[in-house]
Amino acid sequence: MSNVRVEAIEKERVDAWFREWEAMQPKIEELHTARNKAVKEQMLEAITLYENFVLHASNTTSTAIEANSELICMPINGVERFLFIKAKPGQFACYRQLDELFKETKKRMARLRAQAKKA
Repeated sequence: MSNVRVEAIEKERVDAWFREWEAMQPKIEELHTARNKAVKEQMLEAITLYENFVLHASNTTSTAIEANSELICMPINGVERFLFIKAKPGQFACYRQLDELFKETKKRMARLRAQAKKA
């Protein structure tokens, strides 16, 4: 699989990445509930976590996910959804969307691992 770094999508690495996201979620939810503007900072950290993982797992020299990015590690419409989240990180809808992207990307990594084993 030339479009993915196989070592980067190993189950242990993906699970560790996802645990980082799960550790961030309670704080983000708490800030949203309190309507605290500091949620934007927390969301930007989570966005960076997501973006860095996807870029590292993808066999790319890109340093950011952009509108024309074609990254095999991202779910369907992932780029568009990610850019929406990145544009408005303080919105609760963006938090929900980021949560879905993390979950869908984790599942996608499992599919890519299975495909890599068959190849």
